[in-house]
Amino acid sequence: MQLDRFDRQLLNLVQQDSSLAAERLAEQVPLSPSAIQRRLRRMREQGVILRDAAIVDPLKIGRPNFFIVSLEVERERPELLAQLRTWLNEQEHIQQAFYVTGEVDFVLIVTAPHMEAFDALMSRLMQENVNVRRFTTNVSLGLVKRGLTIPVSLDEAV
Repeated sequence: MQLDRFDRQLLNLVQQDSSLAAERLAEQVPLSPSAIQRRLRRMREQGVILRDAAIVDPLKIGRPNFFIVSLEVERERPELLAQLRTWLNEQEHIQQAFYVTGEVDFVLIVTAPHMEAFDALMSRLMQENVNVRRFTTNVSLGLVKRGLTIPVSLDEAV
């Protein structure tokens, strides 16, 4: 899908606040509200915009604990990695999972209401995924920055 400058402007804006009405977006992007709605619908239909979500303050909902987990696997056979990826995707406490280069194979961002819940998740990980060799955990002491926005260049030749 080709994205023009207007599409790119819209993507930057809706990543910051997806609840903005087309009329409000039209104040910043020189298009009519109906043209903006069509463009956003097209980008959703074509998978550029995957979903809209609310960003919740973890402290206000009783989930202040974040863990950064590094996983090492025994073997990188495609079927074993696919099984692990499926398992990781099914776990609600795992917010993000990255397949990475370097000394570890996966890096996970995990949230849990308390250490016991995190320990239970990691125990299940090891029991249900025999290909996981080991994991190491860093516990977040404080939140400095949290976001999922991807900067979208307004230039098409990126």
